[in-house]
Amino acid sequence: MIGRLRGTLLAKQPPALLLDVGGVGYELEAPMSTFYDLGAVGSEVTLHTHLHVREDAFLLYGFYREAERALFRQLIKLSGIGAKMALAVLSGMSVDEFRRCVTTADVSALTRVPGIGKKTAERIVMELRDRVDGSMTGVSLPSRSASGPLDPTGEALVALQALGYKPAESARLVEQSVEAGDDAETIIRKALKRALRN
Repeated sequence: MIGRLRGTLLAKQPPALLLDVGGVGYELEAPMSTFYDLGAVGSEVTLHTHLHVREDAFLLYGFYREAERALFRQLIKLSGIGAKMALAVLSGMSVDEFRRCVTTADVSALTRVPGIGKKTAERIVMELRDRVDGSMTGVSLPSRSASGPLDPTGEALVALQALGYKPAESARLVEQSVEAGDDAETIIRKALKRALRN
């Protein structure tokens, strides 16, 4: 099991990361909460990791905080909640916000996360209410076009769709959120906040 990695950040294009650890490049997927805390490409980072083994792939997920990994692991244990949906939850709200939603049975806030309907939100509340405690405190990179790297708006669109938002909804959120000079992470952060308010 790979539990932690420390190395040089070679590339980040939400939700994918490439981390060089002693000359070996590890491809990971991470929630937007982790992207917000990472330094620039070329900086040294330490990530808590979760290795997910499937019949057809070994997938590695990275988290800036141990609490994020703990919540991810709790979520993927639930029936019908896969890794992609768990990443979407962590991208849309902090661990503390998630804990509040579960303890107060705020189903409507959970349903704002893409892919989570009312029944799934109710099941999350019911199954995790007694487990939301101190334990929750504290892949290949998408291909680039032949014309070169995506601009920040394009990267934001790709990231939102990877998190489960439909193309039209992603485009609307980006269009309503983008301002001149914004980088991709800023656009994504604003778009996710807007999606959770609506």
